[in-house]
Amino acid sequence: MNPEPVLLQQDGRGVATLTLNDPQRFNALGQDMLAALQQRLDALARDEQLRVVVLAGSGKAFCAGHNLKEMSAHPDLSWYRQLFAQCSRVMQSIQNLPVPVIARVHGMATAAGCQLVAQCDLAVASTEASFATSGIHYGLFCATPSVPLVRNVPFKHAMEMLLTGDFIDARTALEQGLLNRVVAADALDAEVEKLVQSIVGKPRTAIRMGKAMLYRQREMGLEAAYQLAGQTMAANMMDADAQEGALAFAQKRTPAWKS
Repeated sequence: MNPEPVLLQQDGRGVATLTLNDPQRFNALGQDMLAALQQRLDALARDEQLRVVVLAGSGKAFCAGHNLKEMSAHPDLSWYRQLFAQCSRVMQSIQNLPVPVIARVHGMATAAGCQLVAQCDLAVASTEASFATSGIHYGLFCATPSVPLVRNVPFKHAMEMLLTGDFIDARTALEQGLLNRVVAADALDAEVEKLVQSIVGKPRTAIRMGKAMLYRQREMGLEAAYQLAGQTMAANMMDADAQEGALAFAQKRTPAWKS
């Protein structure tokens, strides 16, 4: 019996951990893996108690990207279009989740695996992690991975990764903006938990509204972005937790969040 491609663990805080579970293929994003990941993301999107998602990988690698063996077995344009559309839906589902998604990266993240890291809202990696958009080595420019990559990494650094396919280490990825934090391997879970604890301690409505606004305004011009941001803050201030926060500040006490 084949193991589940994506494992799900949830705790009482509303924290869900999705673990890519195909270590023999370095958690490659084949059709089955993408379908399982999409199913999990769709279910989590409907979970009103959800607060944070952690995305992890089993085995030695975080994710090796697309399954090239599977791709070579289907030399058909319509099949390739369907595959990359399927992958793009997964990536957009991560962005569209109303809660922060944290990549927990312990090993290599290549091609669409690097794309996964870039697509997550936050990313924490061990010093043993490495990153590459390596498709160019096999005649395939990593076009879809480039979409979130250039939204994380300065353009010339992204271009170098895409044109050379060369690996960068975790420290370089941190310096270039792909990661938030880098720690020793034995401290990785604790460092992820620090971020999780900080997020779950904040009001649910503010986090959800803020994430949605950030991604929308990034694609706008300055005037439209300010208009959206102002509308979002005004709506946010009508939330009970924002009212409580302002009152607690005035009264010099700790807020008692309602959500």
